[in-house]
Amino acid sequence: MLAIRMVLLGLFSLAGFFFFRSLDWPRFVGLAVGFGLATAIIYGEIRLQGRSGREILAGVLGLILGLIVALLLSWVLLFIPAINDYSGKPYVIVAMVMILGYLGAVVGIRKRGDLRLSSGRRGDGAPAKVLDTSVIIDGRIADICQSHFIEGKLVIPKFVLDELQQIADSPDPLRRNRGRRGLEILRKMQMRKDLEVVVDEYDPVAAGEVDSKLVKFAQVRGARIVTNDFNLNKIAELHGIKVLNVNELADALKPVVLPGEEISVRMMKRGKEPDQGVGYLNDGTMVVVEGGSQLLNKTVPVIITSVLQTTVGRMIFSRIK
Repeated sequence: MLAIRMVLLGLFSLAGFFFFRSLDWPRFVGLAVGFGLATAIIYGEIRLQGRSGREILAGVLGLILGLIVALLLSWVLLFIPAINDYSGKPYVIVAMVMILGYLGAVVGIRKRGDLRLSSGRRGDGAPAKVLDTSVIIDGRIADICQSHFIEGKLVIPKFVLDELQQIADSPDPLRRNRGRRGLEILRKMQMRKDLEVVVDEYDPVAAGEVDSKLVKFAQVRGARIVTNDFNLNKIAELHGIKVLNVNELADALKPVVLPGEEISVRMMKRGKEPDQGVGYLNDGTMVVVEGGSQLLNKTVPVIITSVLQTTVGRMIFSRIK
């Protein structure tokens, strides 16, 4: 790509040089104009790399519709004598074409979610999912995608990737291991053929902190946020953005147990009361067992007496069978 861009810069610069020479205009100005045009084209090509095919198609269609409207308005202006005799009419038409073309492209990109394309790819048409740093490090998102519970494109904003890189370079061993784990999970997800994982270069700098940037990013891209951060979840919901919370999904998938049922629990430690023992189910749910303090490190059958839902999860109370 670098070689192609260098060739493009050279060709445009030479074209500008010879074109200006043929008109007896300053040749080096033509050289600069050609170089500037090539630079603008390369910049546009780089900006398009982080865009999806739907965004590009929607922008092109919007641009075409805007130019058609400008053409029709220009044709109408020809029948108005006052404007037809105006010496600056070409400038009016050029300005109208530029403004309507720009507005058409912008509206097309902003409303790309209304564009429906038929495709055999699974999840085509589903809103994009924006991953935050916490859910990448958590790692469960990879297993959820493998089970095909999430459809659509997975987007990692560049500023999230930068934050993940900073964590991976942290002098603190724990943070460094968490960051490297997140990068490794992303690498494995990108290698899978049934997932579309892309990095988006758009960075809403004015938004400030990473959470605010994620909210702004999701608003601009019309995407949903995937996270396990409670605060980010609430902030996004206040802005009307749909959030897929991995912790809420995990809570929803916990097995349902009712009072009177019998289960087997391994006693791990003593409870707050002298006679209580504490064990855990496979999903991490705490089970408080009356009379279990003398049975540590043993698996015993218990009968559930009550289930309590707290802000941090469920607690099951039981007694020895």
